[in-house]
Amino acid sequence: VQLQASGGGLVQAGGSLRLSCAASGFTFDDYAIGWFRQAPGKEREGVSCISSKAGSERYADFVKGRFTISRDTAKNTVYLEMNGLEPEDTAVYYCVTGPTFGYYRGSFVYGNNDAWGRGTQVTVSS
Repeated sequence: VQLQASGGGLVQAGGSLRLSCAASGFTFDDYAIGWFRQAPGKEREGVSCISSKAGSERYADFVKGRFTISRDTAKNTVYLEMNGLEPEDTAVYYCVTGPTFGYYRGSFVYGNNDAWGRGTQVTVSS
């Protein structure tokens, strides 16, 4: 399984970015897929995920109304449209998928068998 994230960059507060994660090496529709992020000195936190059949989307409270996740089966790609970016959104964003990853009882969950991309840096200046 390979996940290649892209689309990060430097943007001013209030700006927008669109992250992409191209997946290969597995049947794209088999699993939920989504994003985590990790800011310097902070723990990794779940941002958003979308179910295997794109039937449901989940968002962390701190991005609701600003971020939108989507997946394109034809391109084996998941996207994260980020609007209204804030300096607090500065982090490395990681794409993740696998048999354990998803949203369960109010939390993003993952396991040892899930795959992670290398991450893409998002920096929001004030």
